[in-house]
Amino acid sequence: MKRLALALLLAAPAAVAQTTPAVIPAPAPPAPVPDPAWHKSVKTGLGLNESVLSSNWQGGGVNTIGFNALFNAKANRKVGPHNFDNEADFLFAFSQTKGLGYRKGQDRLYLDTKYGRALTERWDMFLSLNLLTQFAPGYKYDTDAAGNARATLTSDFFAPAFVTAAYGFEYHPATYFHVRLSPFAPRLTVVNRVERFIQNPGDTPYGVNPGHSTRFEVLAAQILAEFDKKLSPNVNLKARYLLFANYRNLNFQEIDHRLDVALTAKVGKYVNVALNGIALYDYDQDHSIQYSQGLTLGVAYAFQNYVDAKK
Repeated sequence: MKRLALALLLAAPAAVAQTTPAVIPAPAPPAPVPDPAWHKSVKTGLGLNESVLSSNWQGGGVNTIGFNALFNAKANRKVGPHNFDNEADFLFAFSQTKGLGYRKGQDRLYLDTKYGRALTERWDMFLSLNLLTQFAPGYKYDTDAAGNARATLTSDFFAPAFVTAAYGFEYHPATYFHVRLSPFAPRLTVVNRVERFIQNPGDTPYGVNPGHSTRFEVLAAQILAEFDKKLSPNVNLKARYLLFANYRNLNFQEIDHRLDVALTAKVGKYVNVALNGIALYDYDQDHSIQYSQGLTLGVAYAFQNYVDAKK
């Protein structure tokens, strides 16, 4: 009997140990993803629209096909007080209409590179170089004295092209907005084969004199402001404003202004609707405001290797 009692007493702690649940240690938190040295992003889009009518269609209209493409890429890096920003921004659209033929809609080739050094949290000193031109020839369509349709060449690749080197200060209160103030921004205007655009004696296409292909404006100023922000998870607004003023002709009438705006809304993983617009005032081109606008539905792809800052 004593042996049985002793055996029960020895077995009790083992039974308790077997019924007590084992303590499982909490999993270790995942290691933070290292921030890439270069913050890269790419946005692309393609759009196609068409209208096909039978020969006996009584509702009116003509056969039309249109195409547009956009591409935007950025590569930025920050090392201590130093920052390097690079951007390529392309846009092209055209249509082919029965009876009218090829017509270009929108055309933009923009390249920009900038080095900045922080002065404070929101102010940098910087120097930059940018190029603004187009891909394809542009025409003005009208009729001659006999009433016949004619197309007059008004622009082409690197005709004009604006190359601007800017030095000054940049204000960036938020990650989605910055403005560059450049009191010294010499600009080179290039017009390849300027004689193609001379229609009347004394013409200086884009400010370039006949017999030359360039115009250099040394004493000039530039302001560049950019806004690029998601208004909602599926809607993005991007705008760029450029002001250029030559100190030699520093009056309100001869200051150049350009505004590029793009509003993009995703309606699916790879489908988006985009509204693009350009407003331009350049005294050397025309004494009135020029503008172009396009609305497209197409496929889109976007990529970036970093997480947007929450501010």
